[in-house]
Amino acid sequence: MARFSHLAAIAALASGAAWSSPTVYPTGTTIYYPARTWSGFTVISALGTPAVLVIDMNGNLVKRWDDYDNSAGGPARVLPGGVIIAAAGARPPHQESLEILERDFGGKVIWQFGHNLQVQAPDGTSIWALRQHHDWQRADFPAGYYSPGATPAAIGARTLILTHVSKLMPDIAAVTLEDDRLIEVTPDGNIDWEWTAGEHIGEFRFSAAARAAIKASPGPNAARNGFDWLHTNAATYIGPNHWFDAGDQRFAPDNVLISSRQASLLAIVARNGSIVWQLGPDFSQTKQLQAIGQIIGQHNAHIIPKGLPGAGNVLVFDNGGASGYGFTTPLAPKGADGLARPNSRVLEINPVTLELVWKYEALGKFYASNISGAQRLVNGNTLITEGPDGRVFEVTPDGKIVWEYINPLFSGPQSSNAVYRAYRVPYGWIPQLPHPYEKAVAAPKPDEIKVP
Repeated sequence: MARFSHLAAIAALASGAAWSSPTVYPTGTTIYYPARTWSGFTVISALGTPAVLVIDMNGNLVKRWDDYDNSAGGPARVLPGGVIIAAAGARPPHQESLEILERDFGGKVIWQFGHNLQVQAPDGTSIWALRQHHDWQRADFPAGYYSPGATPAAIGARTLILTHVSKLMPDIAAVTLEDDRLIEVTPDGNIDWEWTAGEHIGEFRFSAAARAAIKASPGPNAARNGFDWLHTNAATYIGPNHWFDAGDQRFAPDNVLISSRQASLLAIVARNGSIVWQLGPDFSQTKQLQAIGQIIGQHNAHIIPKGLPGAGNVLVFDNGGASGYGFTTPLAPKGADGLARPNSRVLEINPVTLELVWKYEALGKFYASNISGAQRLVNGNTLITEGPDGRVFEVTPDGKIVWEYINPLFSGPQSSNAVYRAYRVPYGWIPQLPHPYEKAVAAPKPDEIKVP
């Protein structure tokens, strides 16, 4: 996950938004209007807690699977039948996991994969590691969350995994790259498709100034012995969609939508490796892009699955903060991190017309500099993860908050309750748990909150 850069810090200070939050505030479920939500279990991928958590709508912890590492590997997902699949193991200082590990409700391992690349362990020995980071997807669960038309199986599906690979590519930069590599793994553990970002830099429509900024950048992750030049943080199958059904081959279900946080661009990778669709990095070039507004440091870009309101559109958490290459400013004289904004947005975009269909924005009240994500729900609401503050909330299409939860588990030297991602699943997907009691929670008025 990206650092909070000097540009974002200065922008936040100018707005009065940085480091001014209260030190005491309520946790758990703080708002819940049952008649207006799509209720179910919420799966929490906490950043500092080495576990996957499941809560009910009233914030009660109803299930916990231990020994997972969300800080390295990104989101956990629950499959029908109470099956959990997520990243496990870590390889500091690299932000990557050692394997993907799938367990049943009781914790028994069903499937795992980590046999990707050999790396050096802390004791100097050579070990196999997945080098997975940020994202992974199942082919029968393309957006990684519930939709009426998809019933992912516990076993038997291909798995798309976003990984790192270290290599020298002088045409990109003079230092070793910690490049992004997509692999597709069969159920029996064979890699049947792969794609490496650096080999396709010429297809990303970077300006000459952007290429120069990439080449001049020393790299933000020198401690990891590699330049994380693109910092891809999402890779999802396109999945079944009406664009492809109508003949648009760019949106073939097996194609992959990727998101580069550092370059502020989205792109679709075809199975032959070519880039067949791109959004960004410069949103000033056309009227349609100007209407969207500059996307900065985004996360969790995906196509809304069939069967949900907005199906076929791109949903993306536009973080803000700082990112981009080739946008030179007095604070970014070399053109790196020249884009800056101290607020976040969730955007829904028609990928063909580039119309901005919907957005959620709350100036001064909504900002997540890193991690985070969004899920479209069956009733048309959107579940949003505001990651750094551990806040997960559900909003209606008109932007009203009808459910809100603050993660009560704090950990680490900075006492963080950050959540990498949260997803809602139907109660029936975890049949081992009883249907919970649902009690409305009205947000207290600020002047009613008293401390003895």
